[in-house]
Amino acid sequence: MPGTFKTEGVVLRSIRFGEADRVLHLYTEERGRVGAIAKGVRRVRSRFGGRLEPFFRVRLLLHEGRGDLCTVTSVETVHAHPALRMRRPALELATQACEAVLRLFDSEEQNRPAYNLLCQELALLDRDPEAATRAQGLAFRMKLLLAAGFVPELATCAGCGEHESAGLFSPSAGGVVCSACEAGAFPLEQPAHEFLVAALAQPLVEAPRASELALRQADRAIVETLEHHANVRLRRAV
Repeated sequence: MPGTFKTEGVVLRSIRFGEADRVLHLYTEERGRVGAIAKGVRRVRSRFGGRLEPFFRVRLLLHEGRGDLCTVTSVETVHAHPALRMRRPALELATQACEAVLRLFDSEEQNRPAYNLLCQELALLDRDPEAATRAQGLAFRMKLLLAAGFVPELATCAGCGEHESAGLFSPSAGGVVCSACEAGAFPLEQPAHEFLVAALAQPLVEAPRASELALRQADRAIVETLEHHANVRLRRAV
């Protein structure tokens, strides 16, 4: 039913529309993915200022009409994350984080763990220049898979459930597999396996370290798991 509602959200993407408007992809605390239009936002004297750019965490007053897009009527900044915009590694990881949320969560359905995780990631990249590493970006993605319900099986064989893995990962099976279930699997050696396990267990601020080979294998496991089970294609982490 049409009406006005308040919510907090993160701007995932902002697209120019018409002469002065922007169409926004938002991920909100209470409603999941929301599409909105900010009318006149590109005018010099817009009341919204620059508060509706990607990575901004904001409080919004939205009007929900009969169309697909809500209309932004009021916005207040919670966190602008200005520092991450000044550092290329942090900017790239923030872009990847927002893109992953945009592609993986495409419904108007509340998922507070996913929302809180995104807010934590952006805040971390903003305050700590040393946090912007490939390992940290992959740790975020693993936790995002958990929030979305697509975390791979890492304890026992995802194929038969009875044996330990043989250093192999099967995207179609959804996790590590034994030698008897290895069809379509690729190598996931112990360092990569340990990285994935630690990425789930440790806070974002304590992202585990790993070799480049281990990170490449972990990255492939994450990307191909999403391809098979969520029909989502993410770029490889930088």
